Amino acid sequence: MNMALNDGLEIPEEDRLRADMYNFLAAVLARPADGTMLKQLSQLEGDESPLGSAIGSLARVAKVCKPKAVESEFNNLFIGLGRGELLPYASYYLTGFLNEKPLAKLRQDMAARGMQRAPNIFEPEDNIASLMEMMAGMITGKFGTVVSLGGQKTFFNRHIGPWAPHFFSDLEGAKNSVLYASVGSVGREFMDIEREAFRLLGSS
Repeated sequence: MNMALNDGLEIPEEDRLRADMYNFLAAVLARPADGTMLKQLSQLEGDESPLGSAIGSLARVAKVCKPKAVESEFNNLFIGLGRGELLPYASYYLTGFLNEKPLAKLRQDMAARGMQRAPNIFEPEDNIASLMEMMAGMITGKFGTVVSLGGQKTFFNRHIGPWAPHFFSDLEGAKNSVLYASVGSVGREFMDIEREAFRLLGSS
């Protein structure tokens, strides 16, 4: 099945599924999972692949999680008093500080691709949820046109590949992680798949 776009192009099923995974990670990392999202997570079905196994584990954990506990977990991980256990920003992972060169480079690429931060979002654009949403949008043409695989590879290698796998591994092992430990496993496995697929794509 292909999904038609308003610019007349179509997205192959494989790429639609990739976009769905990026959108899923964006949604679950942008805010605490509420009751509706927890129900959706609990209904996910995995398979015997490493990613499928991680998805199955996430579904099992989601079935026993309560929204209030997940909100507390999210706050402890990402917000905290002053700061959370993890700082999910490219600048921090790559330089040790927020709002550094990685963010400036991202903003340049965003402008070149017609991406803008939503007016109701105040976080730096290099947070993990926003980057997942950007990748999904490039795949589906959300920002005006479908970005080629070569263009996706360039963006991934510049802004996601160098740090996101480390972030997801940290999320798996974080002291406050319960539901989000399983989210970390899904994210890490998916990043491995994307990185290998882009490597096999050859030079862009």
